[in-house]
Amino acid sequence: MRKARKRKHNPHIPSHIDQAALPAAIYFDHRGFGIWYTSHRDENGKQRRHNVAPADATLAELHRIMDEVSNPDRDTLRFLCKQFHDSPKFKKLAPSTQADYNYCRDVLVGQETRMGKPLGELAVRGFSPALIQRLVDKIADEGTPSKAAHVLRYLRRLLQWGRNRGIGNLTENPAQGVEAPAERKQRRLPAADLMETLIGRAKVMGRLPRNIPGACPAYLSIVMELAYLCRLRGIEVVTLTDANELDEGVQTNRRKGSRDNIVRWTPRLRAVWNEAKQLRASIWMQRNFPAHLHPSRRPLIVNSHGSALGKSGLDTAWQRFMAKAIEVGVILEEQRYGLHDLKRRGITDTHGTRADKQQASGHRNEAMLDIYDLGLPLVNPSNTPKSSPPHA
Repeated sequence: MRKARKRKHNPHIPSHIDQAALPAAIYFDHRGFGIWYTSHRDENGKQRRHNVAPADATLAELHRIMDEVSNPDRDTLRFLCKQFHDSPKFKKLAPSTQADYNYCRDVLVGQETRMGKPLGELAVRGFSPALIQRLVDKIADEGTPSKAAHVLRYLRRLLQWGRNRGIGNLTENPAQGVEAPAERKQRRLPAADLMETLIGRAKVMGRLPRNIPGACPAYLSIVMELAYLCRLRGIEVVTLTDANELDEGVQTNRRKGSRDNIVRWTPRLRAVWNEAKQLRASIWMQRNFPAHLHPSRRPLIVNSHGSALGKSGLDTAWQRFMAKAIEVGVILEEQRYGLHDLKRRGITDTHGTRADKQQASGHRNEAMLDIYDLGLPLVNPSNTPKSSPPHA
């Protein structure tokens, strides 16, 4: 911030301000309630005014404001990222979204550019669709199209957020209209016997004390079975409550627009549901955890402290379990699959027509069913009619 020239005394400036200590290039307009402002010329050379503080602002606040205004780093991508990640908007996002955006920010600000300095040090007002397209293509060409797609989605949201709030002098969002890379579709279908082996392993390892190598949470085998039997995502399993237990079966709580349904009780489904309730009861008894009176407030799956299990905790337990299974040779690295793939196995194993499978999975259209149903239909061979014998 440059040193202020000696000012003439202005009787309109609030009395709590030491006029001799005012920073340069900040002025006071005494009309109305009074306002502090700065002045600059735009790209066309026209004088522009920018209000920066009310009349009751302190001298320290005025110095801080002018430090920020005169700081050239305010226009950089790094500065915009910091403002966004410190904002209430960012803090209201889901933890998984925040983690994804933190990763994308680190990827972006460290990208080397043709000018020999990281992308994070460049002014965002100089970004163009062509520059962002080259960046996305470069990341995708490195063999990581999913990473490139995540970075592009983050950039679109980040630049729009900055544009709407006047940060970085953006007049438009240069990430809009940039072509997204084609992401690889991972449609893994665990073999039925492999799935049962891992469920059995999770049951055994879940009974071990937590300090034993290879031990896993006791709830993990329960979650695996419920995800398979009821064709549920992981988040749908951990948000089941006693209210989902009906006389007819388990009422699902599907996400992403899928239709709910009731999965009829079978001996296996009833056994695993009761196992979950017994595990919860033992934890609540050990922890002296109060049970809520309303069924919808009693989660079926709880952590070791008795609280509802979160999606991040489940994901961590699953990744550790799979990594250990690979390490000890229970499965091969190429046989690894995700918890979400148990839903795909459940839909594929559903008996009946495609209409039956669609009703069981809750999908609203057949296009979505194609992603989950990887079973091969059993059909009859062609049968060309024999030609009639020639007439005598």
